[in-house]
Amino acid sequence: MIFLLLITVNSLVAQTTAIENETMASSMRSNGKIYVVVAVVTTILIGLIAYMFRVEKKISSIENDLKK
Repeated sequence: MIFLLLITVNSLVAQTTAIENETMASSMRSNGKIYVVVAVVTTILIGLIAYMFRVEKKISSIENDLKK
């Protein structure tokens, strides 16, 4: 019974949040700020991927040195 109540409350909160986020997204889109958000997120993701490749390269180098 409590589980059903929690699921119902959770779905109501999710619907309310979705409506608020949609309003915020449309206002950001109309102001052109959504492109700034996309650019920042893309830059962060590219930076994280580059960092992961660098770390992997360093780890591979250390592993090769230890095998010798």
